[in-house]
Amino acid sequence: MKQLIWIALFILVALAAVGWGSGSWQRLSAVPEVSVDRTTDTFPNPSPSPLTVEKNDVLAPQIDQSRLWKHVENLVGEREGEESRSFSRDYISKQLQTSGLSPELQQFDRGINVFAERKGTDSNSGKILVAAHYDTVPKSPGADDNATGVAVVLEVARLLGSRPTPRTLQVAFFDREELGLLGSLAFTGSAARLKNLQAAVVLDMVGYACRTSGCQQYPEGLTAQPFLEASGVTSPDKGEFIAVVGDAEHPLLLKTFAESGNADLPPVVALPVPLKGLLTPDVLRSDHAPFWYKGIGAVLVTDTANLRSPHYHQPTDTLATIDRPFFAGSAQIVVNATAQLLEIQ
Repeated sequence: MKQLIWIALFILVALAAVGWGSGSWQRLSAVPEVSVDRTTDTFPNPSPSPLTVEKNDVLAPQIDQSRLWKHVENLVGEREGEESRSFSRDYISKQLQTSGLSPELQQFDRGINVFAERKGTDSNSGKILVAAHYDTVPKSPGADDNATGVAVVLEVARLLGSRPTPRTLQVAFFDREELGLLGSLAFTGSAARLKNLQAAVVLDMVGYACRTSGCQQYPEGLTAQPFLEASGVTSPDKGEFIAVVGDAEHPLLLKTFAESGNADLPPVVALPVPLKGLLTPDVLRSDHAPFWYKGIGAVLVTDTANLRSPHYHQPTDTLATIDRPFFAGSAQIVVNATAQLLEIQ
């Protein structure tokens, strides 16, 4: 039975992807300067060691809402052509350098990923990856999809990139997600990149909330009601929560996110998916899926995309549609959970 499941998953990968990149890495020694407003208003595979999570007791740093928003402002705009994607890569790379990290480029067929890491203090504790895709579909400015995700990963790099932790922090920015997860498939195609990887946290659209009855939908075949109730969501037909979707084989990763919020942040709905999404293919549409195929614990952090937002893949995916308090709250949840995961030994 297990063999049949993996064969089916392999078929899903083949159907989802229109190409596979073997990937070649090069270090980025210099990138153009990008002007960024430095205002500082704040807003409230088997691994070397098993993932065990206690109640969240790590004091995480607070995000800088102004800096987070400035990233979205600088990135918004169609990022489908080579020129616009090159600008985005340069911007991302410059921000990583500002955070004290050394960006690398992974070239693959039809695209380029950006990657950086900060070594942990314990080489036996493994690695935590936080990632987002930076490309868009044609004719969409991609404010929520996925400038919001990129902005949060950059904020994670800034806040945690110089913080000593047992585990290694890695950040990645995938290209060509919109063409069939090509960037993440190229990344996971490298065995060296996956060695000792404890968990992957993938962000894809984290800035849109809807507050009218009936605006929130759910993937066909996925029973969400018990998890909504457990998260304290009283109006499941409204999109006021952040969803964290993980494969059921790694419940402790989901538990970390479930415990990463507080009353001042959006509710966190942690959704375990059985059989790596074989029965619910709607949850396999982002860059976490290739990690599932490799047996690595991964979660998708999302505002649920087209299940909530009418602006998904549309020209109306603009800055004006982002719910800024929700976006900032989602970012803080990711920082809280990542800080916790990095401390585990």
